[in-house]
Amino acid sequence: MPEDPKAAPLLEVRHLCKQFPGVRALHQVSLSLQPGEVLAVIGENGAGKSTLMKILAGIQAADRGEILLEGQAVDIASVRRATELGVALIHQELNLADNLDVGANVFLGREPRRFGFIDKVAIARQSADVIRRVGLRCSPKTLVRDLSIGHQQLVEIAKALSANARILIMDEPTSSLSQGETEQLYRVIRDLQAQGVSIIYISHRLGEVKELASRVTVLRDGENAGELAREEINHDNMVRLMVGRENIGGRHRVTADRGKVLLEVEGLETAAHRGKALNFRVHAGEIVGVAGLVGAGRTEILDALFGVTPPHAGTVRIEGEALRLRSARDAIRAGMGLVPEDRKLSGLVIEMAVRENLSLASLWRDQRRGLLNRAREAAISTEMIQKLNIRTPSERQIVRLLSGGNQQKVVIGKWLAMQPRVLLLDEPTRGIDVGAKQEIYDLMEQLAAEGVGILFVSSEMEEILRMSDRTLVVHEGRIAGELPRAELSEEAVMKLATGSVAAA
Repeated sequence: MPEDPKAAPLLEVRHLCKQFPGVRALHQVSLSLQPGEVLAVIGENGAGKSTLMKILAGIQAADRGEILLEGQAVDIASVRRATELGVALIHQELNLADNLDVGANVFLGREPRRFGFIDKVAIARQSADVIRRVGLRCSPKTLVRDLSIGHQQLVEIAKALSANARILIMDEPTSSLSQGETEQLYRVIRDLQAQGVSIIYISHRLGEVKELASRVTVLRDGENAGELAREEINHDNMVRLMVGRENIGGRHRVTADRGKVLLEVEGLETAAHRGKALNFRVHAGEIVGVAGLVGAGRTEILDALFGVTPPHAGTVRIEGEALRLRSARDAIRAGMGLVPEDRKLSGLVIEMAVRENLSLASLWRDQRRGLLNRAREAAISTEMIQKLNIRTPSERQIVRLLSGGNQQKVVIGKWLAMQPRVLLLDEPTRGIDVGAKQEIYDLMEQLAAEGVGILFVSSEMEEILRMSDRTLVVHEGRIAGELPRAELSEEAVMKLATGSVAAA
């Protein structure tokens, strides 16, 4: 049943503190969670959300403070203990074994047994029930590696639901989901809420928070910054509490005069969508958005342009010069840079320092007789940390320890060190907070003003509408239409993205 504001809290966190070397992650943080409530916990990257959730899930231990379940103090010393208490965490980064099938992943570590052996029949039967609850239409015998990223995320959610959790912690659960999958997740959440399951929901997408949350708790710099009741939840109130000042977003890009053609694509066919030719241009000083549903082929376009997956056919020109795209090195030498969707997998070496990551793209350019040019590496690091306002204790900090927004700035910084003519951005603000988003937007506008041509993919409609001078809408591997800013609207994009109107 839905939450009763007068009922005793199911969960209470009192004065929680957590310190890491040189970083105060949490200080005197408190919150409460009612039965059947969807509590959104929001804040900028580095605000302490992830640390708090890891403590509740038994991954990390608090230094001070207490956690109460149904009024009783508990020690959540391990993930197993959290599971026993009915607390489950759905990680933002997928935590699946892709060499196993769906059923095996759902019950991994909790396999039902028969006569001492794993009962595969029971796993198949029980996992079929739970994957249907999250709208996943596949066999429990399907290998996880054969599913899309969005469907893998649904397996992660099913895995948590199968543990009969009373408290479900969702960390950016829709970051890889299509619009249809997101709407299905909303239905699952409301169904669980009606059954009395409590949900802690973490998202940088404030529209989702407004849609789902019964209440909002805001963290800033590791401390409680405020709380919003259901009737107080709106974009401006959330942003004000998150950043400590009035709304910093909401404005739309002012389109400048575009310059010469920098990138020209003729008859391009990606390896994933052969026979579907792509034709478009990007001018100097122009920001061109690429919209479409998940699986439409947007990322494949950027990968082909950058030589990650060389194009099957077609011609790509930079300032009129045709490229032979055999690898990413050819694209880099032609003056292109690519910020990939998954920064941790493809954009960074996360166990290396900020300084080393910032100089990665330019190693071949700056080397001295095959050796690292340490002086040039240091100069690039200093320049980019200052230019992009990368918040790091030092250039020697391991990138893994930075917030998502600062990690993204490092990825962008390594390409800016190459002074690119064309910058390709795939989901440039995925998984970062509203303040860091604004900094990325400002940087995109600054680069465009300097004459760089930008082609960016985004699944966030607000981002497409806000930042695009023109938008290319992709449907099933084809450009279904091109929308100038004057004709750009959510309705126009969705009609093209879903194939509801003929290609323009």
